[in-house]
Amino acid sequence: MIANNLKRLINQISRYEYEAGRQPNSVLLLAVSKTKPASDIIAAYQAGQRHFGENYLQEALQKQRLLGAFDISWHFIGPIQSNKTKLIAQHFAWVHSVDSFKIAQRLSAQRPDGLPPLNVLIQVNISDETSKSGIQLAELPELSQRIMELPNLRLRGVMSIPAPEVDYANQCKPFRQLHSAVTALNQQAFDTFSYGMSGDLKAAIHEGSTLVRIGTALFGARD
Repeated sequence: MIANNLKRLINQISRYEYEAGRQPNSVLLLAVSKTKPASDIIAAYQAGQRHFGENYLQEALQKQRLLGAFDISWHFIGPIQSNKTKLIAQHFAWVHSVDSFKIAQRLSAQRPDGLPPLNVLIQVNISDETSKSGIQLAELPELSQRIMELPNLRLRGVMSIPAPEVDYANQCKPFRQLHSAVTALNQQAFDTFSYGMSGDLKAAIHEGSTLVRIGTALFGARD
């Protein structure tokens, strides 16, 4: 089932890339594997998936211990508490949910010397939802500049989870707003726009997403 789902998703992403006039393979699929067993990750890996996203640190670390023999790129995509930054800095290749300079400083200071710079994204609360983490869009220029000065981080771009919308045009609006704001910063180093999930995948790809986060459509419903 997972292999078939992955194939279907890759075909769907390719179709949306083509419809949007995008280059083939310009959108990376991140498999959101939170709450899923290691066996599901292995099934997706054997079908060709390499990038996996986890929200919960202890669960992720347990899976990493079980799957140490696999060439997996681990992404941390959940809220970050200060007391968790050391383990996140040590065990992940990407962090999508940086929303303060304090967190960025800790990640940089705690990144082990033998590892490459940690790829980070700034989480933007594009819909101004009180229930979600992330900075306001107006804060992005200053925070971006400060993070880019940290030695052990590589700021790649932004992540956002807009408020759910059913209408396609309304799905596009926040993605377009965020993409335009980042483009206006004119930072050549920014190459990653992490937004789009199962329900708004087409809108996200049409509005410049380079990384989409898919869980249920790949692994099935969560427990």
